[in-house]
Amino acid sequence: MPRTPPRLFLQLTVALAGLCALGAAAHAAAPQDTAAHDDVARDSLRVRARDLGVAPGIFAPGSNNAITDVAGVRVGQVTLSTGNTVRTGVTAILPHPGNAYRSRVPAALHVGNGFGKFVGSTQVNELGELETPILLTCTLCVWKAADAMAEWMLAQPDMQQVRSLNVVVGETNDGGLNDIRARPVTADAVRRALEGAKSGPVQEGSVGAGTGTVAFGWKGGIGTSSRKLPESLGGWTVGVLVQANFGGVLQVEGAPVGRELDRYAFQNAVAAQGNMRGLADDRGDGSVIIVVATDAPLSDRNLRRLASRGMMGLGRTGSSASNGSGDYVLAFSTAASVRRGFDAAQLQTTELANEQMSAVFQASVDAVEESVYNALFMATTVSGNGQTVEAIPLDKVREVLQRHGVKAPGQ
Repeated sequence: MPRTPPRLFLQLTVALAGLCALGAAAHAAAPQDTAAHDDVARDSLRVRARDLGVAPGIFAPGSNNAITDVAGVRVGQVTLSTGNTVRTGVTAILPHPGNAYRSRVPAALHVGNGFGKFVGSTQVNELGELETPILLTCTLCVWKAADAMAEWMLAQPDMQQVRSLNVVVGETNDGGLNDIRARPVTADAVRRALEGAKSGPVQEGSVGAGTGTVAFGWKGGIGTSSRKLPESLGGWTVGVLVQANFGGVLQVEGAPVGRELDRYAFQNAVAAQGNMRGLADDRGDGSVIIVVATDAPLSDRNLRRLASRGMMGLGRTGSSASNGSGDYVLAFSTAASVRRGFDAAQLQTTELANEQMSAVFQASVDAVEESVYNALFMATTVSGNGQTVEAIPLDKVREVLQRHGVKAPGQ
């Protein structure tokens, strides 16, 4: 057999390598339409609500469409995913860059349904203020998270004489995907969430305290949104972050997504009426924590009114605040004119009048609704603790929205 000249052999080798590279690139770019790739492809195309034409309300969002559009607010998240059992995490919300204990923000908590463990809630409503950041985590981890944040706060500068501290920790139960009895949240995870908090875009979906959550039968998670009022209405910003882990009959801007995708609360009982068989008899239980931040100068009294409107936004998505759901809305104001020094003998504040509250209410309702959609649409399929919870299929959501004429303003 004649020998191939070295130069020709080299040329052939390069050509073949180029063809292989082109083939691999083409394969990577080509859509994967086999069943084995469906979940991966679907999860790789997660988008926020506005990318689907879902834009609740009339006011424009802030630059990041996130709670961090309220100046000074920062969010930190730590995701804990270990082995086949741990699927949980911590989400921290810091109201301003300073020491939250020494420079307190007015705050109020509204309870939609009180099946939950909200650490620090009674003092927040009694005194009308926050003196720590806000932590979100899993149900059986709230006390570990509270202890870790107390230790972290007491170690901050100028805290040497502090002998009382009201840490604020909310939770939802992620015991389906997460081995919740292991109580896997550590002090290190809490510290990293607090110290890693930042402004700007906020990661959403199956992250932080939303790692193991479930909403409307699909994978839930962390979602956020904001609204910027026109200058004629004060120019205030309202930002929302949710930890979505609840149920009901999902609707998206009125479109019956849950019914048309055949997944909704009480489905088994409804199907039985027609001698059919539905899915497991989900009663819509679960929980949701809603955090509302604003730079509007509000007293704790008006913040309580603002927090109560969060349930209206939640109701728009299809929740009925079931018996087994812990539905909490915590609202706070970052405005300098209502800030409270920890050692002040008297407080002089300039706050928004009652008559100016309506637009702020409207902004919060719309931002809560969109935050829930963002939590659902950005969540990815998660397996853990012997279970798998699928992300809601956005291609099918698009079809339902199109059938019902849901589209963003101007489209």
